[in-house]
Amino acid sequence: MTLDDYRRFYAEEIEQVAGLTSPALVEAFARVPREKFLGPPPWQFASAEARAMAAAGLIQATYRITSEPRHLYHNVVVSVDRAKDINNGQPSGLATWINALDLKNGDRVYHMGCGVGYYTAIMAEMVGPGGSVVALDAQPDLAARARENLIGYTQVVVHAGDGAAFDPEPCDAMLINAGVTHPHMLWLERLREGGRLAMPLTIASSPTIGQGMMVKIVREAAGFSASTVSLLAILNGGSLRDPELEAPLRQTLAKALGTGAIFKLKSLRRDAHEPDESCLWHTPGACLSTNTIISEDIWT
Repeated sequence: MTLDDYRRFYAEEIEQVAGLTSPALVEAFARVPREKFLGPPPWQFASAEARAMAAAGLIQATYRITSEPRHLYHNVVVSVDRAKDINNGQPSGLATWINALDLKNGDRVYHMGCGVGYYTAIMAEMVGPGGSVVALDAQPDLAARARENLIGYTQVVVHAGDGAAFDPEPCDAMLINAGVTHPHMLWLERLREGGRLAMPLTIASSPTIGQGMMVKIVREAAGFSASTVSLLAILNGGSLRDPELEAPLRQTLAKALGTGAIFKLKSLRRDAHEPDESCLWHTPGACLSTNTIISEDIWT
């Protein structure tokens, strides 16, 4: 088998594991060479399940070592910076989130937390030369690697900087690849009508990792619809987190998990209201709710 064969099998594996509905996404996984984005061998890789258990403090994190590119074409995480506990992400997890964005040829996409650019390339393949992807990473060294890795994609621009301060400008889709405690208002404002935002709302389980849910928000004519895409564990998003929200949201999340309400999201509300049973994730200025869309009366 050639590497192209391994890559094709890997794309089909991810399609089945993640339940992908986008043929363009499957094709992108079959085309983009993962090894190109991970630096020279040897590489360190691990199962995503074992990595998640290690993040929760249940087991000791262990990685296997390989110099064979074919070993990268499985649903495994690959270390990018062991000292900072940064990896390339679980392919089926990222694929699920990208699939939820319903990317189309010509779309303009914002990718915050782009790392070394592998999943940025996947999305660039999907939107094509007529679309564009603006990528950002808070780590200057990772942003520099992503910029070098993505040099062949003329529709991609990579920035280094703080996600809380960066203005992505109007977008059709956004993938936030770092855990946050609340929706960033600028993201909502920059979504075009029909625009889709995939955002991980998490509670910190360690100084670097948080656990929670990936939420999809869509800008509709009357407001914002919302739904839960998946549960997850992910790196914390630094300045995009509000420590004062951690304790009350921890209680809310535990209740939502226990009752199953976490999978009954319907809207993101920005009208002023007191928290009630429909409020799944109530924060200043925005509330994820099990109610249907309420017209845009913005909190002040």
